[in-house]
Amino acid sequence: MATNIKRIAVLTSGGDAPGMNAAIRAVVRASIFNNLEVYGVMRGYEGLINGDIVPLVSNSVSNIIQRGGTILKSARSEKFRTLEGRQQAFDNLKKFEIDAVVCIGGDGTFSGALQFNKEHDLPFIGIPGTIDCDLYGTDYTLGFDTALNTAVESIDRIRDTADSHDRLFFVEVMGRDAGFIALYSGIAGGAESILIPESITDTDQLMTTLEKGYQRKKSSMIVVVAEGEDSGGAYKVAEKVKAKFDHFDIRVSILGHIQRGGSPSCADRVLGSRMGIAAVESLLAGKREVMVGIINNEVVLTSFKKAVKHNQEIDLNMMRMVEILSA
Repeated sequence: MATNIKRIAVLTSGGDAPGMNAAIRAVVRASIFNNLEVYGVMRGYEGLINGDIVPLVSNSVSNIIQRGGTILKSARSEKFRTLEGRQQAFDNLKKFEIDAVVCIGGDGTFSGALQFNKEHDLPFIGIPGTIDCDLYGTDYTLGFDTALNTAVESIDRIRDTADSHDRLFFVEVMGRDAGFIALYSGIAGGAESILIPESITDTDQLMTTLEKGYQRKKSSMIVVVAEGEDSGGAYKVAEKVKAKFDHFDIRVSILGHIQRGGSPSCADRVLGSRMGIAAVESLLAGKREVMVGIINNEVVLTSFKKAVKHNQEIDLNMMRMVEILSA
């Protein structure tokens, strides 16, 4: 066990994700359990550069496990992309006598940590906090389950009004580069079609599916669109459909940032707690430049380099499920 670690800092960076507070709480409590001092960095890497670092005690993280967002705030830092910015961040870490850092975020967060470690000798451990679930080295990322359930609940509500008016709804969910939320929420919400960035959109097939549903006198239809899919988003796809089939009563709903907020699900609270404890214990075991993940319900460590270089692959066989279930 490494004995040179006395103080740990924890930060959140990039887009917020439900469950980050659970992970922060676990890092703080696990540090205290192991007789370590722990500090919180406000606003991610920007806080490291500005020296916005505060001591945390057990009471600092009381009553936060059920809260969305992050009590440490989050920000993207252009300064941290520079050599000078990273040097300033290192100087502040040494000023506070911090020996290791737990960073909670996505691929941008881990890429920043990887670059920092090329220049400075200070261990970083990552916790995957992103609703997109696109990081290699874990079955699920922190926040995905909550965002998914938010999307499903919204689709269910939209289905009610679509059914009342015999309408076709295009529902756009988050997922600029990854279609996990769209795929899972679409299947769970009974969507007639799902459009994701990992699969080239077949406009003709979409038109055929929708027309078949219309001919069968379906009282409502839902198409779930990931914001990053190749046809330009829900509005563009809806325009193409309307141009060919003017008999459809079409509406578009963009779910947007409501998917980021809200109280984290039970799954995300447990996941954040497991990962937070694992991060501290990994640092004490001498690990560095790795991301904590859960695969097949077991804690695994994946190098930052591998986690950001290889995206989590979506199971395109699930797209066949959509075709079968919409028949």
